[in-house]
Amino acid sequence: MALSNSQYESIKRSYEEHQLHNHHLLEQRKQEVYEKIPAYKDIEDTISSISVSQGKKLLDGDDDALAELKRIIHELSQQKAVLLQNSGFPSEYLEPVYTCPDCQDTGYINGSKCHCFKQAMIRMLYEQSNIQKMLGKENFSTLSEQFYQGEDLIHFRKAVATCKEFVDVFKSTFQNLFFYGTVGTGKSFLSGCIAKELIEQGQSVIYFSAAQLFESLSVNPYDFKNKEDLYNLYEDIYNCDLLIVDDLGTETARNNVSSQLFSCLNERQIRQKSTIISTNLSLEEVRSRYSDRIFSRITSNYELCKLTGPDIRMYKKMINN
Repeated sequence: MALSNSQYESIKRSYEEHQLHNHHLLEQRKQEVYEKIPAYKDIEDTISSISVSQGKKLLDGDDDALAELKRIIHELSQQKAVLLQNSGFPSEYLEPVYTCPDCQDTGYINGSKCHCFKQAMIRMLYEQSNIQKMLGKENFSTLSEQFYQGEDLIHFRKAVATCKEFVDVFKSTFQNLFFYGTVGTGKSFLSGCIAKELIEQGQSVIYFSAAQLFESLSVNPYDFKNKEDLYNLYEDIYNCDLLIVDDLGTETARNNVSSQLFSCLNERQIRQKSTIISTNLSLEEVRSRYSDRIFSRITSNYELCKLTGPDIRMYKKMINN
């Protein structure tokens, strides 16, 4: 999964925190039991003492010492269990405490990442994506064709099929998508559908409105007290598995917007990192607003998906009112 080193370290530190917290919890439970059942502590001290003495016998060549130790510990452990039960404590009250029993708070099982580690990575990817709340409502499970008819429905179905194929082959095939067409026809929605699926697969997805993207690309290096933060910002933009640029054309007009956009798209193309762009502009408007080379880059390297129809957002608003 495409997380930065600092993000990996953050997850690892969380495991250390779990271990420390659970260790303190177990120690508190032990003190509680010792205070309520003094005999329990006496048995534990006896086990420690016998373990030392039997260890010495084993070193002195007594081959029966280990078997005798196991027998004694088994008997004393049964006595401890009875004491706990008779005092109203659960039998597992003094067992080691784990936030994730499967990996015992190490994050790994047999050298592979535990499901809890993978889930922590996915949560971090969601937070990084900028669209965590949106994806709760906008995903393939909530997709509906009810607002489309005729030619509009044909365009929509074709776009949905393209999106699902985009997800299916994402790990093996470098690809880009360009959604364009009339306002409110589902371009951002389909971008969100793809984002949710890929994040659940562990891919790093970052969403920017066009305004947010160009604002980030315009950051003055001297405004950043920490150069590493600035480096990470550009690495996120250029190196995330999928960059979504929403509502291209709504950003504030600046002299350097076209050059910034070309540099971003070109850098991601070089790194073979996928990009999705959505816009309400027509293809001809994209050409005239930006540049021929950007238009050429998009039409040559992006799958074009046209969406048309009524403004669904306005339609829903009218229904709700």
